[in-house]
Amino acid sequence: MIKSKSTKVLITGAHGFIGRNLVVALRENHHFDVMSFGRGESDEKLYRQLSEADIVIHLAGENRPKSQDYFEITNVGLTNKIAENLKSLGKKTAIIFASSVQVNLDNPYGKSKLSAEKILRSLSNLNGNPVTIFRLPGVFGKWCKPNYNSVVATFCHNIANGREVRIDDPNHIVRIVYIDDVIDLFKESLGEAKSGFHCKEVRSFYEISLSDLAAQIEAFEKSRGSQISESVGLGLVRALYATYVSYLPERKFSYEIPCHSDDRGVFVEMLKTPNCGQFSYFTAHPGITRGGHYHHTKTEKFLVLSGEAKFRFRHLISNEVVVIFTTGNIPKIVDTIPGWVHDITNIGKDDMIVMLWANEIFDISNPDTISSKV
Repeated sequence: MIKSKSTKVLITGAHGFIGRNLVVALRENHHFDVMSFGRGESDEKLYRQLSEADIVIHLAGENRPKSQDYFEITNVGLTNKIAENLKSLGKKTAIIFASSVQVNLDNPYGKSKLSAEKILRSLSNLNGNPVTIFRLPGVFGKWCKPNYNSVVATFCHNIANGREVRIDDPNHIVRIVYIDDVIDLFKESLGEAKSGFHCKEVRSFYEISLSDLAAQIEAFEKSRGSQISESVGLGLVRALYATYVSYLPERKFSYEIPCHSDDRGVFVEMLKTPNCGQFSYFTAHPGITRGGHYHHTKTEKFLVLSGEAKFRFRHLISNEVVVIFTTGNIPKIVDTIPGWVHDITNIGKDDMIVMLWANEIFDISNPDTISSKV
């Protein structure tokens, strides 16, 4: 089999926040040969890499330099070096450039990004290089530097480490985009490389006030104690939760939860949700029966993870009895049915471990759990 030639991609700013995420993502795909250019590396290396590259993703830039002169040196100067080197090499290498929505603002950073855009537009017009520019809002996600240029990174870092969050204007609305969505945009553009000059806005972005942003991240932190999870499966909350977790210090990678123990075994509530119930597990020693109650509305799902179990059900009206046997060797869900008394007995020689989902969080003031014998 003839091995297909990989595409050589040069990433400037490869050691920055977006660069790190992009390098990892592209190296997951064996069709790309990734070259990295970072802060402080030589002009000779840049020239050599440009001579080899099929595509350039230009991410390098200053956001908060010690001196405003560095906006010109890095954001404009490096872009100019790339353009002049490509013209010198006679290469029509495609370029993807990470610009900023601040090009429309009258500040040094925005002006430097706009100047860089103009350099690349000229390169495209005079040398024929395909250029795609993405004007990005604030980007957030794992590996972003806190207390630098991302309020999300700062809030996540401070809250995860028990530090104070400072908000000057709680009602201020920020427009932000998640790092994975940015990486997807770059990956899509790698396959397009359209001729000419193209300037694009980010499609998937979020808007949120600073007070709501802080409150949401604080809710993630509090959920570790309450065991009640936020709705972290979709959209902005999903992305914020992944970002928050990435800032947890190593000492907080794990945390203890309450364990209720008696002569029968243990019962542990693992995770609760606002509107989709809770997950728990319990153990039972050999010969022990647990349950012996019924519900009017609450339902549950049992999964025996280890051991041998006998489930018994009795209908409250007809007294009909149903018996079900399960073992940890064959995954089988057993539902509890409203209006049926139920219990579970460990019929094996070893402790039994059972996973349990209930469709609602246990409410001690309204348990919907009435004791009765099967």
